[in-house]
This record gives sequence, C-alpha cells and structure tokens, in this order.
Amino acid sequence: MHLMYTLDQQGNRLYTLKKVVAGGKVTKSAHPARFSPDDKWSRQRVTLKRRFGLLLTQAKVGE
Repeated sequence: MHLMYTLDQQGNRLYTLKKVVAGGKVTKSAHPARFSPDDKWSRQRVTLKRRFGLLLTQAKVGE
C-alpha cells in the first residue's frame, strides 16, 4: 500500500491510498523516484535541461 495523490479543482493535492478514485481518475505516487549514484542518464538529462533553459542556474532572478 503506497501513498497516492490526485489534484483537486484548485490544484491542491488530495492524498489517498487508492490507485483509482471516484470518476475513474488515476492517482499518482506521492513518493519521489529512487536515487542511484551510478545514474546512467544524468548527462542526457542535464544536456536537455541546459538546451531548454530549465537549469536552476539559468533561472532569472525575479522568478
């Protein structure tokens, strides 16, 4: 049994233990992904984030 969540109308998380809630809406896991020190795809992720300006070092000061 894992903690799951779904979003309400205002964008707030509603936590549940069910995989599917009323209305057939599928929930998402509330737990972060596992971390691995020998991450094979780290370089590709950083390259894509740099290309699309998503790195924290590329963020504007006002944001």
